[in-house]
Amino acid sequence: MEILNAYVLKEPSNQNILDIFKGEWSSRLPDEYGLVTEPGTARLFEDERVVWAEQVFGKFSNWTILELGPLEGGHSYMFQKRNAKKVIAIEANTRAFLKCLCIKEIFKLDRVEFKLGDFIIFLEHENSKKYDMVFASGVLYHMQEPIKLLKLISKVTERVYIWTHYYDQQIITNRKELKDKFGPLSLYEYEGVSYKCSTFFYKDALNWSGFCGGPRLTSKWLTRDSIIKALKQFGFSEIQINFDMPNHPNGPAFAICAQKKKKRNVFSLFQSVFKNIIKHQQNLI
Repeated sequence: MEILNAYVLKEPSNQNILDIFKGEWSSRLPDEYGLVTEPGTARLFEDERVVWAEQVFGKFSNWTILELGPLEGGHSYMFQKRNAKKVIAIEANTRAFLKCLCIKEIFKLDRVEFKLGDFIIFLEHENSKKYDMVFASGVLYHMQEPIKLLKLISKVTERVYIWTHYYDQQIITNRKELKDKFGPLSLYEYEGVSYKCSTFFYKDALNWSGFCGGPRLTSKWLTRDSIIKALKQFGFSEIQINFDMPNHPNGPAFAICAQKKKKRNVFSLFQSVFKNIIKHQQNLI
């Protein structure tokens, strides 16, 4: 008769919605709403990293944003609050996806479209669409093929935000709580170019119903230099780094805002040169 436990015999409320996943939340909602997500501790609905990305790239107002791995919709919520025109947020974890729908309902996120599925496959088929920004927070280090993800991102945008853990052999081997979760440093080749990485093993983390990692038993953590190398390889020549935390509890981490160098329109360049010539001639008269 356990099915009867699925009924909520209380007055309807937003808290009832959140309690469907009680004990599985990673995010904490802003205190102003008086809503509780257990054990939720991460302030992803008030994330300074999103604020920084907007400072670097410019206002998100009227932007179309592709968000990879929204987890529980915290960043999606922030994009709508910043007047994004449209947010496409793709989540592969079914429980995380349902939590996103809970957040969408509570906060009426009418400019956010949550999609359930694999964003790698989505990007492989996204040939013509261009996004003002791809936002990839907490996903790169969960990939089996992280370089492939960076290449696919480069096909659909001029701007990418990434927050990720990275592998630093010296730091990780000196931390007993982390070192046994990693394989040796190795070379990872993609399209003839070599990058450095280590295999990460999820181990006991897979036993939590609120697990928010990748869909396999392992993933690849790239080194910091390899991440930057790949971004430049795929055209993101303007790179800014912030929130650099080599001593992060879960392993070294940093945030990146990367942009492709803007190409000047040939006609505009000609106009500029012509105006300068005319101005110079007028000064000579």
